[in-house]
Amino acid sequence: MVFASVLATGAATNSLPQEEDASAERANATSRAGVGGRDGTGPGSGTAVPEEVTRAAAKALAEGKSPTEAAEEVVSRSGDRWGAVYDKKEYEEFEQALDGEYTGVGLWGRRTLGGLVEVTRVQPGGPAARSGIGPGDTIRTVDGASVAKRPVTEVMALLRGEAVPGAGTGDGPGSEAAAGTLVRVGLERDGRRWTESLRRARLSTESVSVGRIEGGALRIRVESFTRGTGERVRDVVRDAPEGTGVVLDLRGNGGGLVSEAVEAASAFLDGGLVATYDVGGEQRALYARPGGDTGRPLVVLVDGGTMSAAELLTGALQDRGRAVTVGSRTFGKGSVQMPSKLADGSVAELTVGHYRTPAGHAVDGRGVTPDLAVREGVQEHARTVLGGLGVTP
Repeated sequence: MVFASVLATGAATNSLPQEEDASAERANATSRAGVGGRDGTGPGSGTAVPEEVTRAAAKALAEGKSPTEAAEEVVSRSGDRWGAVYDKKEYEEFEQALDGEYTGVGLWGRRTLGGLVEVTRVQPGGPAARSGIGPGDTIRTVDGASVAKRPVTEVMALLRGEAVPGAGTGDGPGSEAAAGTLVRVGLERDGRRWTESLRRARLSTESVSVGRIEGGALRIRVESFTRGTGERVRDVVRDAPEGTGVVLDLRGNGGGLVSEAVEAASAFLDGGLVATYDVGGEQRALYARPGGDTGRPLVVLVDGGTMSAAELLTGALQDRGRAVTVGSRTFGKGSVQMPSKLADGSVAELTVGHYRTPAGHAVDGRGVTPDLAVREGVQEHARTVLGGLGVTP
């Protein structure tokens, strides 16, 4: 898919924007990560697109050219790392992917200043992730053909298998016809170039899995914040036996809908502040719903792949003294993207602000430092911490 990695918050109090990295969403538990809302503020509900972008799109439309490509060119020159432009179909497909399944290799990308495509996020367990492709890698070729200067939309269509009848456009939801076919992707990372052969697959957006760690504590693994994730976390916590400790595993979570991260925070908080963010210099706030479980021992696991909406949740639980965080420093994507429609119905998401934790700590470029910094044996350390919190191994 071509979408920003994570989404963030947005429009008015209790009405959020999207964020990259795209991708997050909902307010007071509604909005959309990464790297970043769709539910709380749909395209066109904000005024986040700079005049230069809208002018370029309108001019291209009047000249019979592609407004999407014109907007992409402006965004690529802007230096907005998480800015992205999607054509109308791509945006619709991304919305659909937040609810169900899609066919592709499981990656999101954006245009670089050099005209190539940078991977902004990969879906855990998908073909791209299993091959070792990660955020920051550059896509140079698809099936041997250079993608330099080609629109991101075309590159994602190639990855998805546009040539297959009925496959549609973009690495997003659509026909199952391309599932099982191979695509060769040429990549670059820190000067090293290599090629991966990926088998397209039908991928699920199911984001929450539940299990037990040694000693009996509940382990809630959240891969990303898609629709329904927050409610699922709340349900699991509510139904857990009294006194059972919880390990909330956010490692590798690239973000998603901010509204869902806020809802997940509500599982452990009795209302109160989750985060603040600014849009055009105006300060806004996100609040948890009342009635969460405030007494159950809680450990949050994080690493360098914990991004955007996942960082927002981590920072809230840490600052509010609700959890002990264990692992390594998080990615550091604390920016807010707002979606707006362009002249041809395509959508631009550009950075409009940054969020802070309840204690006022900035996340963008800094990340969240865990209470217990460890790189090895993270889960074992979580067990030890839970023991210190009164959970009997």
